[in-house]
Amino acid sequence: MKLNKNLVLIGMMGSGKSSIGKILSKKLEFEFIDTDSKIEEIEKKTISEIFKKNGEKYFRNIEEVISLKSLKLNNKVIALGGGGYINPTIRKYTLKKCISVWLDWKNETLISRVKNSNKRPLAMKMDNLELQTLIIKRSTMYNLSDYKINCDKLNKKQIVEKIINLYENS
Repeated sequence: MKLNKNLVLIGMMGSGKSSIGKILSKKLEFEFIDTDSKIEEIEKKTISEIFKKNGEKYFRNIEEVISLKSLKLNNKVIALGGGGYINPTIRKYTLKKCISVWLDWKNETLISRVKNSNKRPLAMKMDNLELQTLIIKRSTMYNLSDYKINCDKLNKKQIVEKIINLYENS
């Protein structure tokens, strides 16, 4: 069933937006867009390199442009970067024109997933308490999404089924 609306996955880094998004896009027969990958493709640098060479402000500006461009398309599954939904412009557009789903996990689960990843420039510099604070801060914004799925007790297949069900019944 095509609703002509994008399905946007939001959540912290390490929440599975990319892996769930790929499965969802196949099932729904939608194109999958991972905004972080798109940024790396366009910039010809990893996100870590962009943060190191150009800074977070530069990255956030590119993230806004790429995200809005992707959100304006139709029938896409879009994985926003962990900080993308925190941007008020991206969030407003998502809430107005798309269906957003927050992939929520226990803080401990997220921290263990991102702690030693060199792909996540923000997390690399943080200790567990700082990561916990970031998760709590971002969660207030993620909570504004259309739907929230508590993923801790679910496998990928169950998460995908729940999202498809929410999408088709919205």
